[in-house]
Amino acid sequence: QAAWCVLPSRVLLVLTSQRGIQMYEADGSIMVYWHALDIVEHPPARAVFARGIAAAGERFICVGTSSGLVLVFDIPRKGTNITVSEVLEQHHDAITDIAAELGRAPDGAGDLVTADDAGTLCVWGAGEEFTLLSKIPAFGCTCSSVKLWNGIVAAGYGNGQIRLYEAATGLLRAEINAHARWIYALDLAPQTGKLLSGAEDSFVHVWKLSRNSDTDDVEIEHCHAECVTDTQVCGARFCDPEGNSFAVTGYDLSEIFRYSRA
Repeated sequence: QAAWCVLPSRVLLVLTSQRGIQMYEADGSIMVYWHALDIVEHPPARAVFARGIAAAGERFICVGTSSGLVLVFDIPRKGTNITVSEVLEQHHDAITDIAAELGRAPDGAGDLVTADDAGTLCVWGAGEEFTLLSKIPAFGCTCSSVKLWNGIVAAGYGNGQIRLYEAATGLLRAEINAHARWIYALDLAPQTGKLLSGAEDSFVHVWKLSRNSDTDDVEIEHCHAECVTDTQVCGARFCDPEGNSFAVTGYDLSEIFRYSRA
């Protein structure tokens, strides 16, 4: 995986692999940090990798591992003095995705959500020490992708479902049978609350998340569907913060398809 992590004072390009975690300056010119994964502790039959990357709070970058640990890196304003400040240990299965709050979270709704292979979700408050705010139990299906927006956790699962939870309490607010097969990608447009989902069934859907101002209920509306013919979609991202365009790719494809509003 690769992700640009945007902190108030710095932008870093973070790469994860089976060997470890690399951090570069934003243009990729200089490697400022390397963290090797400890392979010795794992049995030979078990894969070792890092997966899930997100910036959190004012100066932290969080990266998940195949052992279920989430490493919290303290990033200085400049230089290479990057350290592991904390290890979050609530997960017992490989981390699949990590997402930071993209909107304005209500008080106590958390700054970060982590997901694992079993389907367990954890919501964290970022700070000098990260605080577990809620833990959403698994229901027998892998959570492959997760997003956090205005205190709403949007989670995509291997059974094709999207589930919406309250970040602060873990309460299930909505359950959508969005796809016929495994969901591989979720993305969220922070300025509008549009949610993008892509799956193995060749479909990409655009949804709209909102809160009812009278009842505070979480609502979801289907906006658009696009079929990428004969393609198992494995990547989908919005190209702008309003969600007016998005890009899609699939297994064994060398192309990226871009769609935009007419």
